[in-house]
Amino acid sequence: MFIIGFMMICFLTGVWSQIKLDQSPNVVKRPGETVKMSCVISGFDMTEYYIHWIRQKPGRALEWIGRMDAGKNSPIYASSFQDRFLMTEVVSSSSQYLEISSLTAEDSAVYFCARERYQKDSR
Repeated sequence: MFIIGFMMICFLTGVWSQIKLDQSPNVVKRPGETVKMSCVISGFDMTEYYIHWIRQKPGRALEWIGRMDAGKNSPIYASSFQDRFLMTEVVSSSSQYLEISSLTAEDSAVYFCARERYQKDSR
């Protein structure tokens, strides 16, 4: 068994107390199982931003998993995360999800969701 941890990062452009990305609690899974992590967003319209998923293994650098073009259900994955990783969203509940199937010990990490600093159309 191994532990998958969740944390959140938010690159803020507004007021700290209003913008929130709430993530799932830590879970322990067995190799071969599937995990689905959630990121519930409040304080801003998620469809105006890209939402990123990132992970960090113990003692290692951050790894970018991919990003969701929120509101369009259009994910882009880093090349090493294209097979077993699935990003989805439910706009009506302002929620983003990351699902990992066929878990291995190599998937043990802290996983983050993060909002891009700038709105999509203001780049």
